[in-house]
Amino acid sequence: MAYDRTLLSPDALQTFLTQHPAWKHEGGMIRRTYDAPSFLEGIAFVERVAKAAEAADHHPDIDIRWRKVTLALVTHDAGGLTSRDTSLAAEADRLFGEGAAVR
Repeated sequence: MAYDRTLLSPDALQTFLTQHPAWKHEGGMIRRTYDAPSFLEGIAFVERVAKAAEAADHHPDIDIRWRKVTLALVTHDAGGLTSRDTSLAAEADRLFGEGAAVR
């Protein structure tokens, strides 16, 4: 599947980070750690993110440490950050809030 591999401009990245202050630009990736209320709710969040990632054919690095779930995104085949990363990051934020509303 062919995707746009256009790298984000520094301004576009800064705009995203301003709108999503929990995300950090580190090591060429964008990264965020979510703190779920319980281990099982963290796993349920990971499942929601996994489904969204599969649908977008764009898969984050996921690290699970008890109630903390860290996502790291970069478009490897573009050699940096693209709109695919910021789109999935924004979707993950929405999905985390969606899970919070269900509690």
